[in-house]
This record gives sequence, C-alpha cells and structure tokens, in this order.
Amino acid sequence: MLGPVETRSVSPVFVGRTEELNSLNEALARAEAGEPQALLLGGEAGVGKTRLVEEFATAACRQGAVVALGGCVEIGADGLPFAPFSTALRALRRALPEEVAAAAAGQEEELARLLPEVGEAIPARGAGRHDEESLARLFELTARLLERVAAERTVVLALEDLHWADASTRHLLAYLFRTLRTGRLVVLATYRADDIHRRHPLRPLLAELDRLRTVRRIELGRFNRDEVSRQIAGILATEPNPAQVDEIFERSDGNAFFVEELAVCATEGCGTGLTDSLRDLLLVRVEGLPESTQRVARVAAEGGSTVEYRLLAAVTRLAEDDLIEALRVAVNANILIPAPDGDGYRFRHSLVREAVADDLLPGERSRLNRRYAEALEADPTLVPADERVMRLASYWYHAHDAAKALPAVLDASVTARRRHAYSEQLRLLERAMELWDTAPEDVRAALRPVDYTEVYPPCGCDPATTPLRYLDLMAEAAVAGRLGGERERALKITKRALHLLEDDGDPLRAAWFWVQRSHLVQGLTRGDGWAELATAEDLVRGLPPSEVHAEVLADVAHWSMIHIPGPEAVSAAERAVEYARMVGAREIEMNARLTHAGLIVESGGVETGLAEMFEILRQTLQDGISAVASRVYVNLPSALEALGRSREAVPVLEEGIGYARRFGLSDKEAWIWGNLAESLYALGRWDRAAEAATQAELVGQSAKPRGFHAATRSQLALARGELSEAARQLAAARGYFGTHDKAPQHEIPLCELAIAIAAAEGRLLDARAELERVLDSGFPPGTQRYAWPLLLTAATMEADSLGLPVAEPGRTKVLDRIREAAKPLATNAPVWLAHERWLRAELLRAESADTPDHWCEALTAFEPLERPYALARVRHRLAQALLSAPGGAEQPERDRATELLRLAHAAADHLGARPLADAVTLLAQRARLALTAAPAHDRADPVRSLGLTGRERDVLRLVTLGRTNRQIAEELFISPKTASVHVSNILAKLGVSGRGEAAAVAHRLGLFPAAALHAPITE
Repeated sequence: MLGPVETRSVSPVFVGRTEELNSLNEALARAEAGEPQALLLGGEAGVGKTRLVEEFATAACRQGAVVALGGCVEIGADGLPFAPFSTALRALRRALPEEVAAAAAGQEEELARLLPEVGEAIPARGAGRHDEESLARLFELTARLLERVAAERTVVLALEDLHWADASTRHLLAYLFRTLRTGRLVVLATYRADDIHRRHPLRPLLAELDRLRTVRRIELGRFNRDEVSRQIAGILATEPNPAQVDEIFERSDGNAFFVEELAVCATEGCGTGLTDSLRDLLLVRVEGLPESTQRVARVAAEGGSTVEYRLLAAVTRLAEDDLIEALRVAVNANILIPAPDGDGYRFRHSLVREAVADDLLPGERSRLNRRYAEALEADPTLVPADERVMRLASYWYHAHDAAKALPAVLDASVTARRRHAYSEQLRLLERAMELWDTAPEDVRAALRPVDYTEVYPPCGCDPATTPLRYLDLMAEAAVAGRLGGERERALKITKRALHLLEDDGDPLRAAWFWVQRSHLVQGLTRGDGWAELATAEDLVRGLPPSEVHAEVLADVAHWSMIHIPGPEAVSAAERAVEYARMVGAREIEMNARLTHAGLIVESGGVETGLAEMFEILRQTLQDGISAVASRVYVNLPSALEALGRSREAVPVLEEGIGYARRFGLSDKEAWIWGNLAESLYALGRWDRAAEAATQAELVGQSAKPRGFHAATRSQLALARGELSEAARQLAAARGYFGTHDKAPQHEIPLCELAIAIAAAEGRLLDARAELERVLDSGFPPGTQRYAWPLLLTAATMEADSLGLPVAEPGRTKVLDRIREAAKPLATNAPVWLAHERWLRAELLRAESADTPDHWCEALTAFEPLERPYALARVRHRLAQALLSAPGGAEQPERDRATELLRLAHAAADHLGARPLADAVTLLAQRARLALTAAPAHDRADPVRSLGLTGRERDVLRLVTLGRTNRQIAEELFISPKTASVHVSNILAKLGVSGRGEAAAVAHRLGLFPAAALHAPITE
C-alpha cells in the first residue's frame, strides 16, 4: 500500500496581479451600477489566468454577486457546441432558479438548446424552426435571458479556455459582447494567447472584438523575480534560498505554473538531470508516480477535459480499490483534481494533460478511444445525457473505425442542428462525407435521410425505406453551412453536388441546389443570384407541382420584386401561391402572397395590396409563422413609407421591433430599425432617426442591412452639412452592398447620395457622370419612391450651378434627360405628385424660368404632407422666387417672403439642417429681411413674441385643448387642410416636433390662462 503523497504545488498566497485585479473589480463596480461589462483575459498557458479568475470570483461573491463559471472543453480535437454557456447557465440556474425560470418564460423550447433543464417542464412542440435567423434568434434570447436575470442583482459570467471554443460558442460570445445593453452583468472570457497562431479560428474574433469600444482586453504577463520568490515561499511555506529562486526564475522565465512544477521538483529531488524541454518538465512528476497511476493518467488524458469516475473505471478496467488508490496518488501529487461537480476528474492544468496525451503512441491513442466508445455504448449513463451523442461520435472517429464512426457522426450532426450549432453540424457532416467511402456498404445501406434540409427531396421515393445517399449528405451540409454563416464552405459543397448531378437526370434536386447557390452568391455579395434562379426555373418547368417547384417560383417572384418589378413578377408570385397551396406548403404560400401584395401596391392597387399585407400579418401571427410575420413587419411599413404615409408606418415598425426582438430575429430587427430611421427622417425627427440607425447597426449581422443603415446615416450627415461623414458612410454602404447585385432599392438611393455629395463638394462633372449612369440604366416600374428624389437632387444641382462656366456645356441635354426620365414615373400618391411639382419648379429654375406660381404649386402640394425638411426647402425657394420676381421689392411680397424664410429657418434650425439654415440666412441678408420678429410691445400678450399670427394663436389654443385638425376646422370655420397647415407652422415656430410638445410649451409659458382657454373665438 502506498502512503499518501503530501505535495503542495499550489501557493496559498495570491501573488501580484494588483493592476489586473483592480481592473476586474472596477468592471464589477460599473456592472453593479447597471452598465454591462465585457472583458477578455489573455495570457500564455500556465501564466495564472485561472487563478486570477478564481480570486476575482471569490471577491465578487463576497460583494453579493452570483458567479457562473463555464469552460470550453476538448474531447480529442473536438469542442462541444455551446459547452461553456451550457455549464455557466446551469450554474446560474442552480444559484437563481426562480429568476432564471421567470426570465426564460415563454421561450423555454428555444433556450433548452443551451440549457435542457428549462424545457423539461413544457411539452415538446417539435424540432423548432430552422432558417438563416435560427442561430441569431437563439443568441438574442440568450442575451435577453442574461439581461433579465441581471436586472436585480449582479451576475458574473466567466468563460474559460476560449481557444478551445467551438464556432457556435465564439459566435454567441461575440453577439453578447456586441449587443448587451442593460443589466448588472460582467462577461469575462479567457484564452491562451500563445495558442492563437495566424490561422487559429479565434484570431478573427479577437480582431473583431478589439474594434468594439465596449470590450476591454487584459493581457496577463509573467512574474518578475520578486513575485516568483513570494510564490515559492507560499508553496514551500518557508523563505526560499536566493540561489534557488534565481535558478527557478531563470528556468521558468516567470511562468507561474512552471515555477510551481520546478519548486516541487526541487524539493522532491526529481530535478536532477532535467532538461529544459517543456514536455520533460511537465512529464517528470507524472513519470515519478506508480505505474498504475501513470496508466490512469494516460487514460484520463485521452478522455477529454473532464472524465467521469464510472467511465474511467470502465475504460481502465482496474478493480475499484486499485483505481481509487491510483486516483488518490494522482490527486495528492496534484496531477489530477476532482471535477467541480464531484463526479469525475480532470488534470490540474491542461498543459499536463496535453503533455501526457502527446506522449501516447498512435496505436495506443486509437485503442483508448475505442475503449471509451465501447464503454459508452455499453452503458450510455456513464456521461451526462446532453454530452453523450457528441462524445460517442468523437471517440469512434478518433478510434478510426469508419463502420462505427459514420452512424455516430450523423447522430451527432442531428444533435448539433437541434441546438442551432450549425457550424458544428457542418463539421460533423464533412466528417461523414470523409468517412463515406471507407464505411462498409451494409452500414451505409442501413442509414436513412433523417435530418433537416428544408424542402430538399431525399433521394428515393420513401425516405423510410430508401438508404441515405451521398447527395443527401451534401444537401444537409449545404443547408448547415448557409444557416451557420459558413457560406464559402456551403458554396463549395453546392458546386460539387451540381457537378455530380450533371449526368444524374434529376432536375428537381438540381433545381434545389441551384436555389441554394443563388442564396449563397447573394449572401457572399458575388452576384445577384438571378442566373442561378433562372436555371432552377428552367429545370422545374413542366414538372408536377412540388415544394421545390413552389419555392423556386416564390424565390423568382421575390427576386423580381426587388430587381425588376412588373407583370412577370406578379405572374410568378401568383403561380408560387397556387403551387404552394397545391402541395400544402403553408410558409411558402404566405411568403409568395406577401411578395404578390407588395407588387400590387407598387403597380397602383394601393389599398388592395395594403389590406392583403395586413391580413397576411394577422394570419402569420396567429399561425406562429415568425419568418413570414417578421418579413411583413419589414415590407408593410416600407410600402407605407413609399406612399408618403410615414406616420402610419412608425407604429407598425415599433411593434415589429418588439416582435423581432422577442423571437431573436436580429437581421429582421436590423431591417425594421433601418425602416424606422427612414420614416423618422421623413417626419423630421432626425435625432430619433440617428438613434434608430445606431440600433440597426448594433443588432444587424448581415451585409445588406448594414449597407442600408450606412446609407441612412450618409443622408442625415449630408442634410446636416457633414460632407466628409456623408462620403465615408456612402463608401461604407457601397462596400456592404458590393458590386454584383444592383438592386434598385439600394442602388438608386446610393447614386442619389453620390450625386448630392459630389455637387456639394463642387464636383459637378462627377455628379453628372453618376447621373448619366443611372439614366442609362433607367428606372424599373414601381421604383418611383427612389427615382423622384434622385431626379430632384439632379435638377437642384443644375439650378444651383446656373451661371457657372463649367456647368454650361451639356446643361440642356442633362435637363432634357431629367424631364424624359420623369415622364413615366407614377404620381399616384400625394407625396410623389408633390415631388413632380417640385421637380418641375427646379427644372425651370435651372433655366431661369421659374415663377412664384410654380413654387406656390409645389408648396400647396407639400403643406398637407408631414415632410418638414422638404416643406422648408420649398418655402426657401418660394421666398427666393418672390424676391426675384418683378414687384419683389413691394412690401406685400417682402412680408410674405419674410414669413416664409422665418418658417424655413425655424425648421432648419430645429432639424439641424445647417446648409439650409445658412442658405436661408444668406438670402435674408441679401434682401435685408429680419429672420426674427420685432419685440412685442404688448407685454400682456406673450403669444406675439413667438411670431404667431392671430389665427395661429387661435389654433394653438385649440391644440392645447387637445382638438384634432377636423375639430379645429369646424370651430374656426376653415378647412381641415388649412388647419393642418397652421399646425405645421406653429410647430416650426415653436421649434417642437409634435402637438403634445406644443401644448407643453403653451402651458409652461402661461400663454393661455384657464379662462382664456375656453373663451370664444373673436375675429
């Protein structure tokens, strides 16, 4: 019987790290104040990252925080999907069971993918949705869970060994670091800096996180000599010999773990003849243990980061007493330590495990993996249920047994997909493809196509009796790659599949792969995807109705709506609806109906199309078809905005943001925020529009939403006179959209911005060249919402450059082309009729032929619309026309121009539209007009000091009483339209954005005593 080994290799004294610990404690203090904190702790292996985290966690617990620790685990060379998050959330649930249950309420089925325990109390409703937002939905729900749990108490989420993290874990961590907004939460992740070589998958994530100002990175350095001396003293419990300190410091180079190993070796006399090899240093104490203990260590090293006791017993095949004695020796020697949950063992430091594993012979490693797999197959209860399938697949794969590994890997891929760990699913499916040819035929014949491939038809008429084929594997891998954001790998797989199908005579499956290829090239911004869709459409033409056929038609209709809307797109959408109904594909049907409704709106059937959109929203919300419902929340407000009905669009968008956030649809949420920014900009709420654009950037992951938001920020910057920022954002938007997909809804607004920026910078010829390119391409039907503003920008540029020598050559041709381009554009909405009149006036101004009457027509068209910036610009031009016209020096014209300029200046000042404000000021100075009214002589009447007319005073009094425009009109014997104009003027003069704010100003200034509020109107 061996006696106990009493070696102390961990210092009870925490040495150094004052600055780093202070940084962590400061982050904790900020989190306690409600500001979420994100930290990355890096350092070489053995430098003391874990010890620092332990000290910080202890201090945080003393302050009342809840600490949830999770570590990335390694099984052979494989990480378990979301392992550190699952472990940490499990710890959080143990500490705060009621809080976690309340925070997860309503989303248990989704969150069970990370924490199965939260889904145990609810009935299973199926495998859940799988689409390109499934992963983002899970991420968003996880972020909201953490924010809710951390709303009332401080939570520290610590994730160790990020260098081993699977792709899904890395993506989730990045998402949390980017999007956490509220809560008393600290997220701390550690990684080995010396492991991050140039091709390490963690390297791009670290580079991305470095660009986030909200993430703090801490690098842990080595100990100096004094710190090494204090560490050795703690280990030896006595003051060390200076010569010994010098030797250990020189050989360890200040690495805390090496200091411990060298100090113990020196006291045990095992350092004699030891080489400076790192591997020898790590193995020397293992090799000094009894043979049975070394054997257990070798088995444990190949089992993973933590090995359960019963599994270890099954693999070592030692008698229980012998195993316990061997483990006791390993634990006393501080080679192994009990796992935190008390059910297994792990190496005290991963460096020792890696050294022991690297010392195994190739055949020995395969044999151990086979033993692990056989033990787990014989008794699946040896490991936790949520790890069983993944670990079995890893053991069989590293045992190099294709017959056993192929089915196990496929089972693991299903598990990964159910957890939305699509990157891991793809890796496992690629392993299955690697094993396919070496697996015996009878094994392959027993496999069935059981996993999720959207509407892909598995090879064979009956999946239950037809064996899985290699092509089915490729279909699963293509979907996994697309859903997991691994588009490059998915595209390669898709191309290979299409190559295999060239001589197969299987048009339906070929069409499905061509649709995948279309989605992928668009996602990679390498094309517009039309050539691929057209090929798919040709392949299904004449085939019986099927889900693939319906999907092809729906995708063709959607593509056409965005790129070339018109009768053919309407026809494709109608056929897609018909085919989807034939085969019972409800989601495809609703998607096609939404596309059809949008096309109807664009073709002039406004109320019919909008009513259909609202009905689709009702049905999809009722049926729980979140993918289509969220798309309605994007398209319906966009259609309203296209008609100038911005105020109607805003509440739908705000409702959509809540819906998208509730279901974790981050890309849809980004589109909705972008549409909200666009509507708020139109309504003159520019500060809120900027906030919405910022929110869009925070939640958006894909390139196109980011491009849309960059374009909105460019438009805002341009209107505020920030030309360099406008140009920078325009360049960013073009980078996001790429050069291969010129969708009009993106391309035309970007061209408008390019023309406006070039004109503002005095680059007239560049602006004209950009205009020529757009006019050469033409405006597809239904794109008037983008075409009118672009033509107006071009006409304004030409009018502003009148008289410049550089502008004269070619001016007539440019103006003629603008007029020709405007002729076919629709004016079926008041906002576009107003733009048509504005454009006509600008074109006449460019020819010195405009009159006040032309601008009065434009002003009359804009006054009923809620477009304060456009209204202010038109008022400025009307004032300019009045002052320039014959009789402009007459007092009535000057008074009217003064009033117009005051209103335009007030609006520009309120919006922060500096170029417009400067232009108004300059015109007023040249005409010697005062932009501020003379001081009121009647001190008892403060209303006049605000520049309000008598009629506006009456209207403001009724607004303060909460009257609507129609009620005001009835009481004052005027039309509702005139009442609306008066209200707009009042808001501009008071510098407020809404009726409520105007009433608040009136109350605050005491403009209307209580008796006066209800006094009769007097003329």
